[in-house]
Amino acid sequence: MTLEITGRSAADIAASVRALIERGALNPGDPLPPVRNLADDLGVNRNTAVAAYRQLTAAGLVVTRGRGGTHVAGRSSVAQEGFAADNVLRDVATGNPDPDLIPDPSRALTGMAGRPVLYGEPVIDPGLERWARAWMGTDLAPSDLRLTITSGAADAVERLLAQALVRDDAVALEDPCFLTSIHTVRVGGYRAVPVPVDDEGMTVDGLRSALEHGVRAVVCTPRAQNPTGASLSERRAGELRDVLRAHPYVLVIEDDHFSMLSRSPFRSLIGPDHRRWALVRSVSKFLGPDMCLAVTASDPETAERLAMRLTPGTTWVSHLLQRLTLALVTDPEVAAAIAEAGAHYARRNDAFAARLTALGVPAAAGDGLNLWVALPTPARDVSEQLMRRGWLVRAGDEFVLADAPAASRRLRLTVHDLGDADADRLAADIAAAVRAAGGHLVPTGVE
Repeated sequence: MTLEITGRSAADIAASVRALIERGALNPGDPLPPVRNLADDLGVNRNTAVAAYRQLTAAGLVVTRGRGGTHVAGRSSVAQEGFAADNVLRDVATGNPDPDLIPDPSRALTGMAGRPVLYGEPVIDPGLERWARAWMGTDLAPSDLRLTITSGAADAVERLLAQALVRDDAVALEDPCFLTSIHTVRVGGYRAVPVPVDDEGMTVDGLRSALEHGVRAVVCTPRAQNPTGASLSERRAGELRDVLRAHPYVLVIEDDHFSMLSRSPFRSLIGPDHRRWALVRSVSKFLGPDMCLAVTASDPETAERLAMRLTPGTTWVSHLLQRLTLALVTDPEVAAAIAEAGAHYARRNDAFAARLTALGVPAAAGDGLNLWVALPTPARDVSEQLMRRGWLVRAGDEFVLADAPAASRRLRLTVHDLGDADADRLAADIAAAVRAAGGHLVPTGVE
């Protein structure tokens, strides 16, 4: 196979392959030369070719199939959140909030319109700005913060990365990671550097290693991490701040997506002297995904550059949407409903984890909308068995960033909207699927 791959450094080789893909000279599924052959052809060290392929893999442009070689990735190489289209199975893989727990905006809509907003006026509605400043400022160590409104958290993170990075810059992401973050980094052409997550959140050694590898930005979920449900402990947050103290200009983005629903306290990686930072809180989990609004608090320079990223396209988020958000979050009845929704998610997840544990699949609920369930056998095998029983689940493989990961033994389940009968049936089917896939259940001691 003859390809015009050129370059002497890993970055140049990766850029050459990227250009071939963009020009259509390489198509999805096409093989790339083996590492040894590529290194010999270019006259470079084998490790340089390995690093180039690693950059392309991190950007989602190629996939490695072990002895099957390295191939150009398909156009949709990153799984997406939400309902699976045209599927007859019962979908417990959505990651969605319960629609019955999303506040009805009808009453708020009648009185929030006010006067029209014209070009050149302030982009943040004054009432929302006053409320948001109090909401964000109480949880941040830096005193000098600026606010920006974007069309949701994913929009904020994408623009924050774009104002700070160029293609092939490295970004530290949690591993396993939120699907939208993986997609955002790959589409932007950045290199994802995985940082392992344990029960206390992002690990200290993982963050230290990522910084040593030259990451320019860190994206962290301080609580209700998706998919694991982990939240930063006070001890872990302090240790991570200590590591970051030597890197004040690395952009730290905290995505506090579950803010008003969380049962965990907010603990931040952002120290009082950190120079480039942003805390993002969207309203989608408690006011609904269609309320495309997020508040970003950041240092002044990041805020200014983020505002510049808004200028070429959508200059501001609709003031009608801003006023509706303010009317809802300041309504005592809505606030009580949001608090009850958070308690409901916690109760239902705890109850389902108890069901699984009683059936020999030990599970514990973290924080957030989902459950992250450990299995004694590969999750893909269990998910195939569950499909035969009428369930669509999401295997943990889709959330993993590490190079050539072992087969995941995790399922991410969204079960908070199941009634008791359906929850009992799903738990029993998971236990049966584990047995059918060759896994062993843990004896409970109950006859």
